Amino acid sequence: MITETPNPATGQVEHRQELMGANTVEAILHAAQTAFPEWAQRSLEQRAGVLHRVGEVLRERREAIAQLMTAEMGKLKGEALAEVDKCAGACDYYADHAAGYLQPEPIKTEARASYVRYEPIGCVFAVMPWNFPIWQVFRFLAPTLMVGNTALLKHAVNVPRCADAIADALRAAGVPEGVFGVLHIDNDQAAEVIRDPRIAAVTLTGSERAGKSIAATAGSVLKKCVMELGGSDAFVVLDDADLDKTVAAAVKGRFDNAGQTCIAAKRFIVVDAIADAFVQRFVEAAGKLQTGDPNDAATTLAPMARQDLRDALHRQVASSVADGARVLLGGKPGPGHADYPATILDGVRPGMAAYTEELFGPVASIVRVKDQAEAVRVANDTSFGLGGSVWTSDVERGERVAQQLQCGSAFVNALVKSDVRLPFGGTKRSGHGRELARHGIQEFTNIKTVYVA
Repeated sequence: MITETPNPATGQVEHRQELMGANTVEAILHAAQTAFPEWAQRSLEQRAGVLHRVGEVLRERREAIAQLMTAEMGKLKGEALAEVDKCAGACDYYADHAAGYLQPEPIKTEARASYVRYEPIGCVFAVMPWNFPIWQVFRFLAPTLMVGNTALLKHAVNVPRCADAIADALRAAGVPEGVFGVLHIDNDQAAEVIRDPRIAAVTLTGSERAGKSIAATAGSVLKKCVMELGGSDAFVVLDDADLDKTVAAAVKGRFDNAGQTCIAAKRFIVVDAIADAFVQRFVEAAGKLQTGDPNDAATTLAPMARQDLRDALHRQVASSVADGARVLLGGKPGPGHADYPATILDGVRPGMAAYTEELFGPVASIVRVKDQAEAVRVANDTSFGLGGSVWTSDVERGERVAQQLQCGSAFVNALVKSDVRLPFGGTKRSGHGRELARHGIQEFTNIKTVYVA
């Protein structure tokens, strides 16, 4: 079977990728199993040296890798370059901090000695999405390799060359053969890989539907999994918010990466006292965004990654409008192959797609509320629980509200972001487990108790 990757800006096919057969998949699995003992036995200092070199190679190749992201999923060139830099920084971070995160933890008991060790477990299989085709991979890969595990990647079918570019960078940096491998396979083959006894654990970043399927398969063979799924993050604007700062953040938080991010601000929950002023400024600012060629510096809103995704988003918009939402900006597909303009819907209420579903694209939902208490209730009135932000001039007030949000990350006067120094993940239908920081590197370890009487 051959898959095609059309350029989101032009619709022209950029690449054709033949899926791997059973013999090739078997060879890659065998290589990962064979490489594990030697890689796990290397010292943390040795693995750190290799990971630092991976970061160097990424920086050396940043232009070429960024261009692949732009061609395959339509990312703005500047955003793509920043993504490569972030991955290189993650490699350096874990190379520098893994020893502290993984050092044995003494626990005082009646024993002569008792402590916890964090040990590698084997090969981790990752199923990753297209929206951040390099960062999503390194978010799991850097800590996984530093632990001493090996890793296999099934990337989204529309970013195959990004997957291969990661493998090429690791190879050039001196990562031993078999420690990391790319599997160009379909979903049925991925399920077979999960069930293979040589796979120790599974990590997914993707949709709720994919999460249910992969978690069910992993559960059927009793394998641990980390699920980072969708989100419908609340952007709570209280009555004392600094509008200049808040509106600028709202535009960035909703429309960066064409709104195609799980932690994008999606539901703008605004207290009535400030709602008219906020909405007016938000519409004016968002209206200045320009769609076009993502390689052109004048383009400030990227195309969506695929035409079918744009069409699905428009169906959600049309459904919400039919149910009474008002279009203040945009609302119709653009002229480009996968363009969708910056869109703002006002009057969004429970029951509408724009209220209950994740809008994975450049569409903002305005929900007006009477006061802070209602803002918190509406923010939590969702089946998702990935992130949320609170905007106010009173930082202590903002912190109190943030603590009431039912989500994995709550930010005050700042946009939700995945920061290698902070644990990242969600609650409810946004998944389980954590990536990044100390919590992320310990997810795929054997947390082993040693007790010496």
